[in-house]
Amino acid sequence: MAYGGDFSDLDDMMRRDRTAIQTLGQPLAHSGKPLVVTSGTLVMPAGRVTTENDAPDTAGIAAFRIAGERACLDFAARGVRASVVRLAPTVHGPQDHGFIPMLIATARTTGVSAYVGDGSNRWPAVHRLDAAILFRVALEKAPAGSVLHGVAESGVTMKSIAETIARRLDLPTVSLTPDEAAGHYVNPFMAMVYGFDAPVTSAYTQQLLGWAPTHPTLLEDLEHGDYLTAPAS
Repeated sequence: MAYGGDFSDLDDMMRRDRTAIQTLGQPLAHSGKPLVVTSGTLVMPAGRVTTENDAPDTAGIAAFRIAGERACLDFAARGVRASVVRLAPTVHGPQDHGFIPMLIATARTTGVSAYVGDGSNRWPAVHRLDAAILFRVALEKAPAGSVLHGVAESGVTMKSIAETIARRLDLPTVSLTPDEAAGHYVNPFMAMVYGFDAPVTSAYTQQLLGWAPTHPTLLEDLEHGDYLTAPAS
């Protein structure tokens, strides 16, 4: 389920998410086989570094994902080695089509690279190849009922992201108020996402599974990857 879509009926989205996961898990009941479901770290409470053992925020920006998490984890009591991988909001790498390319496209269109407030809000990040390895090891050995964080960097500030984009595109950086951001980005939801302070740790995940991210950081990818190459004409 992609962020930035039509959020007019969250109840329906949650119901469909839950039903899909229940449909996937039902044939695995009492088999001991693995079921790994994807969620996102934006389900976690804002403003502090949270861990895999902290409860998600049921009133938060990505609360619609929680129903799917719970549907998956419920199968742990039914003989399924069920686990949830919460991915960072930016899973970066070549030919990314997520939040960071949307941010870059907005900078190109508006002529400024923006951040919300003072830009100190933090986003976790993980390279695509590190995330892929995490899914493999989760499939192989995550204990039933595990909640895992697919995060290599706990929190990259949005100001540092905006400044890197600005320098590479030779654009100015600007600070936006939340009201200004609502009109600057694709839609008001994206303005909330780009202003969200959402640091998390993956220390437990790394210790539990022996997972050790080794690929480039987000800012390294912005510097040396394909994010800021000239768009096709």
